[in-house]
Amino acid sequence: MKLTVFGATGGIGREIVRQALAAGHEVTAVVRDPARLTVTGERLVVLRTDLSEPDALCEAVTGRDAVLSGLGARSRADAGVAARLTRSVLTAMEVESVRRLLVVSAAPLGPVPDGQALLDKAVLAVINSVLKDVYADLRVMESDLAASSADWTSVRPPKLTDRQLTGRYRTVVGGTPPRGRSLARADVAHAMLAMIDDPSTVRQGVGVAY
Repeated sequence: MKLTVFGATGGIGREIVRQALAAGHEVTAVVRDPARLTVTGERLVVLRTDLSEPDALCEAVTGRDAVLSGLGARSRADAGVAARLTRSVLTAMEVESVRRLLVVSAAPLGPVPDGQALLDKAVLAVINSVLKDVYADLRVMESDLAASSADWTSVRPPKLTDRQLTGRYRTVVGGTPPRGRSLARADVAHAMLAMIDDPSTVRQGVGVAY
């Protein structure tokens, strides 16, 4: 497939690029600073843009089978970036008639699973309070997705880690895996790539966790 990856220098985006190339896909990585992208490959095209250039975004997505985004706030100070940048990507995709989009969101935006332990609920309440601006940004992003014509999937992992790829995790379409407390960025990327051709995930939030 021909894929475009936004946020390709972030932890998840870089893994998407690496794994996609290893699987034989053609990848266009959209970055602000090419020097930060350490992944290389014959089927990799690196496009430098700050995401504020409409023509460059259209160039990045034209003719693509799918667009995958690792865009998001890296800290509370960055809150707002996910919705703003994803909106730009959606506009470019609509112009170029590209429909499939997969983005990274977060587990707290999904429903609380049945039987969730009281401790998990308490921890989640604290996290929601501390990161309320980041999650508010993601809620706006997901609202924009729902209002768009794109065939989107919002992937909602819990706490992210830098563990090695396992390929062993649980997914719940429209829900949240119970007692799912962490997931490696590499496995988030693996799940996103696996969902590209999965029709059950289209226009759905998908909880993913160990």
